[in-house]
Amino acid sequence: MKTVIKIAWRNIWRNKLRSLTVIVSMVLGLFSGLFTVSMMLGLNDQRMDSAVDSYLSHIQIHHPSFNENFDIKHTVENIDSLKVSLKNDQTIKAFSSRTIISGMASTAHGSAGIRLIGIDPTSESKVTNVHTSMVKGTYFTSIKSKPALIGKKLAEKLQLDIKKKIYLTFVDENGDQQRIKLKVEGIFKTASTLFDRTNIFMKREDLQKILANSSAIHEIGIICEDLNIVDSKVDGLSKSFPNNKIESWGQIAPELSYAQEIMGSVIYIFMGIILIALSFGIINTMLMAVLERKKELGMLMSVGLNKRKVFFMVVFETLFISLVAAPIGIFLSYSFISYFGIHGIDLSSVGEGLEELGIGTRIFTKLSFDNYINITILTLIVTFFSSLIPARRALKLNPAEAVRAL
Repeated sequence: MKTVIKIAWRNIWRNKLRSLTVIVSMVLGLFSGLFTVSMMLGLNDQRMDSAVDSYLSHIQIHHPSFNENFDIKHTVENIDSLKVSLKNDQTIKAFSSRTIISGMASTAHGSAGIRLIGIDPTSESKVTNVHTSMVKGTYFTSIKSKPALIGKKLAEKLQLDIKKKIYLTFVDENGDQQRIKLKVEGIFKTASTLFDRTNIFMKREDLQKILANSSAIHEIGIICEDLNIVDSKVDGLSKSFPNNKIESWGQIAPELSYAQEIMGSVIYIFMGIILIALSFGIINTMLMAVLERKKELGMLMSVGLNKRKVFFMVVFETLFISLVAAPIGIFLSYSFISYFGIHGIDLSSVGEGLEELGIGTRIFTKLSFDNYINITILTLIVTFFSSLIPARRALKLNPAEAVRAL
């Protein structure tokens, strides 16, 4: 068998141009596939991270009926004991209590439906990234009387700037229409234009004074120490506080959760399609090699090289091509993915469309070590099966006829 392996290795380099063409095609196929997959993973992770950091949090707590119509009366039950429980839980990194009302924002230049969120600036900065997303103004530090933070898209629509006034109209608990005046202290820009277009932040104490209810808490956002414990934490809190609706980020935004779940399968489906396409080139090349060496193979079989060894010789030739191409393709992919995983890819030319999906304009590629190992194994498996067709063709050669072939 050692002799067969040596012959197979030498046969690859007898026609260097043909072998190098197959090797280069496999390298480029692996590189393009892995790099594309790493961009898909980066896009998906960035979309999820931006949603969690901007508004989802890991866990949200509401009154069971609050999300149906955003009724001001539907506040979180057992709020005091719930806060104590969250503070004493070592697995919870931070949480923020919010007062939320739906209303209409208006200026002299137009109006828009918005969600007004009353927050405690300190606790909210530990849960969301709004404080780091300021593009203009400050984060609740310069204006004392009813300051507000608005999204950049909303500011553009209503032609608002720092220290400009904005009027908000909403319906209170008694069904009466109320109108309040806020002053813009800051303008923020997150990865999601939809979020920036529909949300206004103000101090929770100011909003609770307007509502004349100092205990009006409609939502609690929670960040856990580890993303993997989110589901178990939801189950535990649901048992301890059954009067509230407690949901994980995946339950609130199932499309994000589903995308995260299927992404692992998509990687191998996508790479499988590329490798199967490459396999046709490998089969064609090796069949040509077998037919060109028909006389040579006939002579080898005539002098005693049995069909089993001929079969394995062709298989080894095909596998050796893969063993040369795969490490080069993997290394090239790893180098580029690692570089752009740190520096990112600037997609500002299509930034507006990405922001509509909640994705930033700079994409960071990502691929785990397990993916590299599994793709390498998948490449060898596909190559092995590709070698069976030319190897089987070699077995069908008749030594007497093959020796007389031109």
